[in-house]
Amino acid sequence: MADVVTMDKIVALCKRRGFIFPTSEIYGGIGSTYDYGHYGVLLKNNVKGEWWRSMLFERDDVVALDSAIIQHPRTWEASGHLAGFTDPLVECRACGQRFRADHLGDLACGRKPSLHPGEGPDCDLTEVRQFNLMFETTMGPVKETGATVYLRPETAQGIFVNFKNVLQTSRKRPPFGIAQVGTSFRNEITPGNFVFRTREFEQMEMEFFVPPGEASKWFEYWTAARRDWYVELGLRADHLRLRAHDAEELSHYSSATSDIEYLFPIGWSELEGIANRGDFDLRQHAEFSGEKLEYFDQGTGERYVPHVIEPAAGANRTLLAFMVDAYDEDEIGGEKRTVLRLHPRLAPIKVAVLPLVRKDGQPELAREIHQTLRARMAAEYDEGGAIGRRYRRQDEIGTPFGVTVDHQSLEDGTVTVRERDSLVQERVAIDRLAEELSARLAAAWRSPKLG
Repeated sequence: MADVVTMDKIVALCKRRGFIFPTSEIYGGIGSTYDYGHYGVLLKNNVKGEWWRSMLFERDDVVALDSAIIQHPRTWEASGHLAGFTDPLVECRACGQRFRADHLGDLACGRKPSLHPGEGPDCDLTEVRQFNLMFETTMGPVKETGATVYLRPETAQGIFVNFKNVLQTSRKRPPFGIAQVGTSFRNEITPGNFVFRTREFEQMEMEFFVPPGEASKWFEYWTAARRDWYVELGLRADHLRLRAHDAEELSHYSSATSDIEYLFPIGWSELEGIANRGDFDLRQHAEFSGEKLEYFDQGTGERYVPHVIEPAAGANRTLLAFMVDAYDEDEIGGEKRTVLRLHPRLAPIKVAVLPLVRKDGQPELAREIHQTLRARMAAEYDEGGAIGRRYRRQDEIGTPFGVTVDHQSLEDGTVTVRERDSLVQERVAIDRLAEELSARLAAAWRSPKLG
């Protein structure tokens, strides 16, 4: 099945249906910064909820953490971010725009978008200089006398500095993981492609601490497990691939890194990275803090610094991938329909309750049904406009089931249940509706785009 999705269509849908808005839009916005509307909040929460489910509730060897956004400045000295978290920057003296020097071949000239920076007749690029990506701020009531601190560029370091606390309180032993979801900040030189790359974003990271001799095995395990997570939630397997970093691309602390890439409309791009970070982070923080960050195995008498396997994903980027993969168009009765074929577990709304008309007791019965269903699942009531248009609204936000209350409902106590993907409609008794919908939501699901 050929894809009809484009990034422009996704951006338009997000604005039209209240998934995502440009931030501070009434003031002209801020580049590559976005606010999430009602359905965007629900969808992103479902993405994060499924990540937590896979990390915490379906296994016994991972615990949760929520560390502070502002860490002690020495944290970033130890991690290397203060000295080395930089991108090469050039500035065009003609148009005033700034570009990543290593991405010039992928970027457009500020004055002639058909050309790359430096190729235009007026282009005058500066020498390359290193630009630190961390946002700097001041802690204290007076800026001049305050302490310089940084908004975290990743959630991982908050996990490493809490390794000792978690080890002592969780009653875990290697191999075990510490998982965290939180906001990070990077002062990107050239963000873009909607929410794919922004300066403020949510990360879903887990640091898995293992005996040194088991690191390679666990790296392979988590690489496969994380790819399977995306497939289980509906991403088409042929739109995913694993790409191992070559030696020149590896971070200095990593002995192996693989990216899970997704085929976005902009091309193959990173969705999640899985890295074998070795013992670099714990040793660095031990050196800079003076604290021992190691594990003592009482059974064997062995003392060692665990190695770390890190699956790191972005909630915003993952949401975008699920929306792109779910986007579809078809035709019903001569009219084009836009539909998000989201996995039911991800759908912001699971069921919409719709009275056929706004009279004859139908709205009252529909509201009763809605009140019953919303105790079991995310349900929405809608009585405004023609029934066809209401179905189209629900299709566009990915609602898998629609329940219609009509004249027959008042006579025999049944309603029509409509499936988003197949468009099949069938009558279901009201007194077993909640159980029927719960069963359907829990059933195995396969993307119709797979044919």
